[in-house]
Amino acid sequence: MRSVSGNILTPSGFVHGSIAFTPEGRIDHIHGKAISEAAARASGEPLVLPGFIDLHVHGAGGRDIMEGGDAAVRISQVHAQHGTTSMLATTMTAPMEDLLSAMQGLTGICQQRAPGGARVLGVHLEGPYINDGKLGAQPAFARPVQTDELNQLNALAPIRVITMAPEVPGNMDLIESLCDAGYRVQIGHSLGTYDDGVQALAKGARSFTHLFNAMTGLHHREPGMVGAALAHAQYAEFIPDLIHVHPGAIRVAMRSIPCLYCVTDSTAATGMPDGEYRLGSHQVFKCLGGVRLADGTLAGSTLTLDQALRNLVDTLGLSILDASKRVSTHAADYLGVVDRGRLAVGAWADVVVLDRDLTLQAITSASLGPRQEVQFDWNGKSNVQRERVAPYTLCGGKFKACSALRSGSHTVSAMVVTNKKAFTVQFDLVAGFAPIAVTTASPTPGLRTVTKAPAP
Repeated sequence: MRSVSGNILTPSGFVHGSIAFTPEGRIDHIHGKAISEAAARASGEPLVLPGFIDLHVHGAGGRDIMEGGDAAVRISQVHAQHGTTSMLATTMTAPMEDLLSAMQGLTGICQQRAPGGARVLGVHLEGPYINDGKLGAQPAFARPVQTDELNQLNALAPIRVITMAPEVPGNMDLIESLCDAGYRVQIGHSLGTYDDGVQALAKGARSFTHLFNAMTGLHHREPGMVGAALAHAQYAEFIPDLIHVHPGAIRVAMRSIPCLYCVTDSTAATGMPDGEYRLGSHQVFKCLGGVRLADGTLAGSTLTLDQALRNLVDTLGLSILDASKRVSTHAADYLGVVDRGRLAVGAWADVVVLDRDLTLQAITSASLGPRQEVQFDWNGKSNVQRERVAPYTLCGGKFKACSALRSGSHTVSAMVVTNKKAFTVQFDLVAGFAPIAVTTASPTPGLRTVTKAPAP
């Protein structure tokens, strides 16, 4: 039975001990003694948290969901490198033929996880059912909800979340039936009033899309859609890149909305250098960490959820327990997947291992696929010995042969010790974690065989 040792974040706080997984990829048990968060960080031992869940992902690694084809494969792999174990592929406002093409590209990955990628739980349809007066960075193809169109799209890939503007004629009347059909309806890209927001919530809408952005703001005589969210919402998503929303506004929302959760709203520019990228039919520009249209309008982000966690803890001062809920648990609960987003017996073994600075060190996840055992001989050659479907870790715990792990955008390097020599091995994160470079280091006694994982 596989296990990870360290300071494990359970729903009630940290436990110093170990977490073990069944062969099927579920959590079998958690053993240990309660420990305070301060003591857990001060100990220097690994911090073991639930894998991250992102319900708003447009792109990464130079690829955009609206491209269709295999774009979602690369996108899911890049986000997995940053600890995201489950995600929703998010579309843009577009003509029907473009949406059909994008959804066709998502059919397979929603059924079967891509090698080394996060699990794609379904689709977030951000538009086209929004207000054309509050597009933000959405292309100008907004229209009212059309149920026949929605049924066509859902037949290709499961739509889990629909962003809509309730004030658009016809939209409000359809919220209840959409919720009855199993969709999560959330409010966004809206010029609606406070009363529109309250009415939409009463009809079954449950969340707000990138709270504060692309919606009517809060004024003491016209509280707007932001006011409706702050006064009445149980759930809302927000982008904690500290560009889209001021930390003070985030603090206001956290005091008002019990289950405020993080999303990245990430674009093709995520994990890429400054330059020009695609966002739906738009060209966007990455510069100094932000992504904008040519006119300066914010256009998604380059955020990843591991950085979101650090922003919540280091800048906003949240506890790790609270921050973890906002990058994992609340999103899972909103989506209704209560066996993800928490470390509890019976839940999926989606686990991230962090150091005291909240830097990602390892991932153990049933979502991420088979592990590989790589045999290193004294010449520094390597070969993939065999594969087994099981949870796995990248580093830490039983991985005694790994003394260092550094991750770049596409590769990861680790010090591997055999019984004759030590080697620094560089692995390709995209190509099934294949070793692509081996450098001989000083002779050091140690293990002959080490267990390595595919792309995290």
